[in-house]
Amino acid sequence: MRASLIQIDVNEGESVESRRHRVTALVREQTDADLVVLPELWTTGAFAYEEFATEAEPLEGPTYEAMAKAASDAGVWLHAGSIPERDPEGPLYNTALIFSPSGDLAAAYRKIHRFGFDKGEAVLMGAGQELVTVRLPETTLGVATCYDLRFPELFRALVDSGAETMVISAGWPERRRAHWTLLAQARAVENQAFVLACGTAGTHAGVPQAGHSIVVDPWGEVLAEAGAGEEILTVDLDPAKVAATREQFPALKDRLLGLEPPRR
Repeated sequence: MRASLIQIDVNEGESVESRRHRVTALVREQTDADLVVLPELWTTGAFAYEEFATEAEPLEGPTYEAMAKAASDAGVWLHAGSIPERDPEGPLYNTALIFSPSGDLAAAYRKIHRFGFDKGEAVLMGAGQELVTVRLPETTLGVATCYDLRFPELFRALVDSGAETMVISAGWPERRRAHWTLLAQARAVENQAFVLACGTAGTHAGVPQAGHSIVVDPWGEVLAEAGAGEEILTVDLDPAKVAATREQFPALKDRLLGLEPPRR
């Protein structure tokens, strides 16, 4: 399975419409990939809090339409990053969109863990409630977004739902880049799964971004890592390595906590 992570430069001064057009063109070029992944909130920038409300879209808004067509044109599975979604009957959500190669929506994931503590996303957006997995011909994706990466219980639940490849879109800040790499490898090792983590380059609302999108195998080995700037990271994966790793080193079978107690 070939995956392409598109690390987009999201700088101030570029309009949402211009960026959407540019990203659509990049996705359409990935015809050799099976799966394409975009970062979190790339239309606005993950730290551009003041733009969330003004740039929020309905689920099936202009970004949805552009990404659906791009997936269809390229013939790829597309994790289209996330958008600020405006629910007509509720709050804003940080919502990831996943499209099939025919351009149909395969899943939408509303980010569960919102960043900001008592400000920013944490107060401007609602929290998602549902885990999302997506079955591809080669593997089952477990979907997470940025700050979710810090919560291992989410990834354990995704494993229990059948996930073999964790896909994380993010707008991760440069000042905590070491955590980004460390946590991506930890989530891979502890869940014996591939991790595909796609971040942004550039600067969001004055916050330099980490870049360094990364692909990690089930043993924690870094298969590919981007630099700090805009880049397309392409890597070939063997999905069978997940089952092989879990068989060779069956640590997941020794789990005790978080499971139902054994019946006596």
